[in-house]
Amino acid sequence: MIRFDREICTNLDAALSREWLETNGLGGYASSTIACLNTRRYHGLMVAATQPPVGRIVMLSKLEETLVVDGRRYDLSANQYPNTIYPQGYKYQIGFRLDPYPIITYEIEGVMIEKSIFMIHGENTTVVQYQIVEEGEATANRQLRNANCILEVRPLIAFRDYHSLGHENPALNSEVEFDDDLATIKPYPNLPALCLAHDAQEIDRAAFWFRNFEYDHERARGFDFKEDLFSPFALKFHSSESRRATVIASTGRRDARLADHYKDAEVSRRAEILAGAPADDEFVRALVSAADQFIVARSKAKTVIAGYHWFSDWGRDTMIALPGVTLATKRPEIAGSILLEFARHVDRGMLPNRFPDAGETPEYNTVDATLWFFEAVRAFLHYSGDEKFVRANLYDVLVDIVERHVKGTRYNIHLDAQGLIYSGEEGVQLTWMDAKVGDWVVTPRRGLAVEIQALWYNAVRVMEDLAGRFGDGANQKRYAELATRAKQSFNEMFWNEDGRYLNDVIDGDRRDASLRPNQIFAVSLLYSMLSDERAKRVVEVVEHALLTPYGLRSLAPDDPRYRPRYEGDSLGRDGAYHQGTVWAWLMGPFITAYLKVHNGSEPARAHARSLLSNLREHLNHAGLGQVSEIFDGDPPHAPRGCIAQAWSVGELLRVAVEELK
Repeated sequence: MIRFDREICTNLDAALSREWLETNGLGGYASSTIACLNTRRYHGLMVAATQPPVGRIVMLSKLEETLVVDGRRYDLSANQYPNTIYPQGYKYQIGFRLDPYPIITYEIEGVMIEKSIFMIHGENTTVVQYQIVEEGEATANRQLRNANCILEVRPLIAFRDYHSLGHENPALNSEVEFDDDLATIKPYPNLPALCLAHDAQEIDRAAFWFRNFEYDHERARGFDFKEDLFSPFALKFHSSESRRATVIASTGRRDARLADHYKDAEVSRRAEILAGAPADDEFVRALVSAADQFIVARSKAKTVIAGYHWFSDWGRDTMIALPGVTLATKRPEIAGSILLEFARHVDRGMLPNRFPDAGETPEYNTVDATLWFFEAVRAFLHYSGDEKFVRANLYDVLVDIVERHVKGTRYNIHLDAQGLIYSGEEGVQLTWMDAKVGDWVVTPRRGLAVEIQALWYNAVRVMEDLAGRFGDGANQKRYAELATRAKQSFNEMFWNEDGRYLNDVIDGDRRDASLRPNQIFAVSLLYSMLSDERAKRVVEVVEHALLTPYGLRSLAPDDPRYRPRYEGDSLGRDGAYHQGTVWAWLMGPFITAYLKVHNGSEPARAHARSLLSNLREHLNHAGLGQVSEIFDGDPPHAPRGCIAQAWSVGELLRVAVEELK
């Protein structure tokens, strides 16, 4: 359980640097800071996935709350307006805990009130409950005061795409339908209605706009950062009638009287997932809970959200995250569903790079996602032992992928005369280092990229093994020949004798000797082309130049292109994305490679465990209970990017379970 006391909660800078996240298994979510002051356009109490896992709409931005005690009004909420924070309800906050969902505690004039927030799995539904608690000293005095308490809750609605911001417009002034304990708002015919179930004793139907909210994270990122929100009514809960109050925001009709039932079901679901944790280690169990937030629906199958708040499901991220997020957590049936869904979308021997938010045709602009697919299948077979599933559903797809790569497919991806995979065209980024600003390709890696060769070799060795298992002798021999040819050429071409590490990219006579982390995969993958001596040297160089307490830098600090901080507008951030920025997910392959070259010795394992200590502590910062996407290259390595990233969590889980148990 993550917990903060009054000292953190009332320190606004500390409170705003910590964000909570609730998800619903559809791609929807609820999220804010522990002060419930929204600092991002992506924050909201009910962000619905209208076309799971995409089509995200911020329907309910937040709830404005006021506690009236003996006629005196105390605002519990907090907002950033131009040059001011108003109200300042965080000053009454005495605690926050993630147990297992967010619970915020306030104290006003001896009255203690707890606010809990959780989402119902499989629904675009957020449940918010308030409860007056009686514990500690002066309980009798609290009981006396509680008889005169009124909690006023005013919903603020947005009804806009989560990438955008809303401003005052007459469409949101639509009439609200009140039906007993349900209020329904439907301002747009092409969007679902927002249904607010409640158990209030009184409704104030005065409606008005709240203007000029400011979101500091968007300001810092160079985006529009101001928004107006509409409030159609206020709910009033009298403590003399009940010590509890409930508001349920949903795209369907819900009953506030069933809130405890919804809560018990969700708590049981999460407990069941934790019961299957592969180790009774606090860090592993926290990562198992974090992993569940990325597994979402796509049609009737499952997929993996790459990161919150703004990513959808990406082929590359999904395949890299899959072993940790689904297999290390003992959920092979979900892994199988994901592999089937992506296999269904393979086209011209390529896995989709991204499924667009609006549901258009998938994008196939990637060279590595498809090769990571082989490693995901290998991991699935290793954990599940289900050869029948792989043979019936995946093997033929994999065979076709190899053939397409040998003959050539999109973006000039093909097997060259040396038996290595060439990829790239002018102005197109195909590897994971894919930042591009306008026409500026930040990290041009056209040609033979080092990790692509490592993945190709691993893929054909995986296929050699599968062909042997399935009695496909002709292909087994062919895959062995492809692997042998790749290994010979790779060692002849990629070893940088001057630096005694691997070049990053080769294109004709051009040798890009940039010291980057991509070479670590030539050691970490199960099938490696390197000798023991060269593998050990690669690990030593990467450790010396790129290793930080939070992952590997994307470029060595002594490179003149190195960018120490990921900040500023799109140009500044994208220019730093792969030019020194630290990536947490790379800690996984580094630890695997480190243990491999040290033969898994106990001293090496002890050192590897120590490398995770800062990431353990990181769970209490940024995205609570989650692992950030990236960190600054220079100390103190501030967390940046997404507050929750699937491959960050997945790779840490994988090494914790496979290598360090």
